[in-house]
Amino acid sequence: MTGGEVWEHVGGNGLLLWRTCSLSSAIVMGPVGTRYLRLDRRVPGFGRLSPSIFREFLTYRVLGCAGQEDAIREKCERVERHIEEVSRVKLDLAYHTMTSLASHLDSELPIEKRVCFIIAGDIVYAMAHDVPRPERSTGKMVKGSDMDIVIIVEDDFPESLMNRLDDAIYREKYRLLITPHVREEIDYVLKRMGKVREQLAFDTFRHKLACKIMHEGTYLCGSEELFHQVKVLLRESGVAEQIDIMEKKAGFFRKETEHYLLREEPKKILEKSLFLFYPADESEEFE
Repeated sequence: MTGGEVWEHVGGNGLLLWRTCSLSSAIVMGPVGTRYLRLDRRVPGFGRLSPSIFREFLTYRVLGCAGQEDAIREKCERVERHIEEVSRVKLDLAYHTMTSLASHLDSELPIEKRVCFIIAGDIVYAMAHDVPRPERSTGKMVKGSDMDIVIIVEDDFPESLMNRLDDAIYREKYRLLITPHVREEIDYVLKRMGKVREQLAFDTFRHKLACKIMHEGTYLCGSEELFHQVKVLLRESGVAEQIDIMEKKAGFFRKETEHYLLREEPKKILEKSLFLFYPADESEEFE
């Protein structure tokens, strides 16, 4: 079973269940997927790894008894195929949504050449999940991972058209949220290249967060030239290298955190350190 399936059967405190399974010599845990950098104000240097320890246990770990290694491996492969399919479906939805919106405005200005759509987040790493969760602003349940989209326009892009693009994306975001058979969430930010250059200062949490998201992001649609400009700026400014260093440090921090959570008094963790166990939130860039 995945950790989430085990939790459904036994219930109780998630932290204590994870500790029990991790420390038991009779339980084997098989890994699924990969880990990648997320930013969190609450941790030293802001860098931590995603999925969080608890999300990893629930969705990306397969548990079995010692001696069931073959069955565990087979289950891991099935889970891996599932999350890859979830990621593909969400990527396709993001692509078709953004290209459709752009085409409706393209008659006034060649948006395809002046606007770049970048996809980021879980989808980039083929790590999107479909575990239901409440959307922040409405509280409505959505199907797992959101679609993080960064939209970048040229500095001289008309303000009126930029506002119309923003309104169109917002309306589509709401439609996807409330449509019963869809229930998907788009998180997006729309900005000019001037804002990108400002964020390359990499001197505040929000600037670092924005750069991290652009660094991990891959081309979705629109102007490939703008996309390559952003990647060149990240590389030539040295920001890309700094982000890679942050990710390596986050790996060491993860090991230290797991060691702490496995050995510290549970009551103390529940009172003061539970944020180390639960998911981090990178929503600031998309507010």
